[in-house]
Amino acid sequence: MKYISTRGQAPALNFEEVLLAGLATDGGLYVPEQLPQFSKEEIASWAGLSYADLAKKVIAPFVADTIPQADLDAIIDETYGTRAATEGKNVFAHDAVAPLKQLDSNLWLLELFHGPTLAFKDFALQLLGRLLDYVLEKRNERVVIMGATSGDTGSAAIEGCKRCDNVDIFILHPHQRVSDVQRKQMTTIIGDNIHNLAIKGNFDDCQQMVKQSFADQSFLGGRKLVAVNSINWARIMAQIVYYFHASLSLGGPHREVSFAVPTGNFGDIFAGYLAKGMGLPVKQLVVATNVNDILHRCISANDYSPQELVHTLSPSMDIMVSSNFERLLFDLYGRDGKATGELMARMNGGQGAELEPARLAKARELFDSYRLDDEGCIDYIAEMFERSEELLDPHTAIGVKAAEVCRRDSETPMVALATAHPVKFPEPVVKAGLNSPELPHHLEDLFDREERCTVLDNDLAAVHAHMAEQLG
Repeated sequence: MKYISTRGQAPALNFEEVLLAGLATDGGLYVPEQLPQFSKEEIASWAGLSYADLAKKVIAPFVADTIPQADLDAIIDETYGTRAATEGKNVFAHDAVAPLKQLDSNLWLLELFHGPTLAFKDFALQLLGRLLDYVLEKRNERVVIMGATSGDTGSAAIEGCKRCDNVDIFILHPHQRVSDVQRKQMTTIIGDNIHNLAIKGNFDDCQQMVKQSFADQSFLGGRKLVAVNSINWARIMAQIVYYFHASLSLGGPHREVSFAVPTGNFGDIFAGYLAKGMGLPVKQLVVATNVNDILHRCISANDYSPQELVHTLSPSMDIMVSSNFERLLFDLYGRDGKATGELMARMNGGQGAELEPARLAKARELFDSYRLDDEGCIDYIAEMFERSEELLDPHTAIGVKAAEVCRRDSETPMVALATAHPVKFPEPVVKAGLNSPELPHHLEDLFDREERCTVLDNDLAAVHAHMAEQLG
């Protein structure tokens, strides 16, 4: 399996090289040269597999020739296995790992919040940490992890990589623009190799700093940067699995299944698009956004123009530059790296851009989209609790609302991805007139734990200087 850049000017890499590379040298993102293909019969034969055993089937083709199957199986068992497989404490608090819950006659919730940081990003970052540990130990290398977070990636990355002996971790988050629980989950994991940086700006500022740092790593004095944001291919790869898991649980591949995904950076729903490309019968993919709706505007009105970022009650989607959208555009433009690079230059130049009519038509064939503001989100949290006593976090509420509004028929199972536990975002729950959710047992002392965080100006030079100082 080889991986190529969406800009077409970087060398093709194998999985191990892509794992450590993050961004391609031409500024693009890595994607598989060819997607693995599974027949309907092969997918059907996976019915009844545990989540870990299913992950082995889906992930194996992506890492072929770089990690022996026995070693990969052990990594996956350690990540997603139950006590019987891991001989210890489960990483995920639910034996099903990603259980489905029925909300209505053919509307389902895929609970992706049973990991250690109560968010869907645990699925990718717990695996990523173990893959990095394996590869770095084999290569006898020490690297620097640098990531930007709108709230959930940071804690999941630190939790997934904190035990790695060969990494130093720097996570940038927008100062005072993440929830208290999100911040505490990051800043209370204390270690000499863990550094939390609160940047006086927004998430896009943090993300841009990370991208610029990968383009020029001279400030590291010879060390190498590794990405944990969803620009890292391994993140996307891990998320493909739960689409297969949900489909098989609902009668796939003998019937189609639809998915609604709350998304800001387009990584989570791009994984669903890839699952469909690999042979999973997916009828509909619904992009669900808050008022920072550049993805919805692009799909519904062919308007990819940056607007001022708004701080909302669903902060993990407060993103105006959706990095992974470039991976989709690469496909929409016939995998033409030159055309993709030119389009991204226009899109990121501040003036915005439009898709060519044929490319837009293809995007609309693949995706539907929906936007919900804070007021609508609060109302829907209250409505869903009244209907089913199901308490939704604000991101999940937007996803479930989008599922109901955008579904094309009532016969196809519709799965909304529950991307976070409601305790991470109590403010909209309380505004909906409901009791503030309680922290689960393993986090009940979270607000009593020591915090460690450095607040920095929105200045790349200052961030680089601080990182260089900490690395000694």
